[in-house]
Amino acid sequence: MLLGVRPDRAFAAVEEGELMVRFGPWVLRTPLSNVVDTTATGPYTPLKVFGARMSLIDRGVSFGTNARRGVCVRFRTPVPALAPGGFLSHPGATLTVSDPEGLVKALTGPRNA
Repeated sequence: MLLGVRPDRAFAAVEEGELMVRFGPWVLRTPLSNVVDTTATGPYTPLKVFGARMSLIDRGVSFGTNARRGVCVRFRTPVPALAPGGFLSHPGATLTVSDPEGLVKALTGPRNA
């Protein structure tokens, strides 16, 4: 909450051919054509899931609010999310959304062909 992560500023939306993720002050945007793979995943280790973070192994970004379920999204071209000005880009993102299966369906549907 200190960084503005609250329900109206923590969401993933698929609209107009784009994936847009908001997590407090952080924003990730990419065309659906840049999404190459999605997988519903979880559960996660609670100490490793909450907040915004980057994996030091593969530079993937995680926006986590729960340890139950989420979606791993892999991108064709890495996208900026954590660092200002696009300084750092991420080849994938883990998003702990309330409806993981719905997000997977939205990302892999006919709009992403």
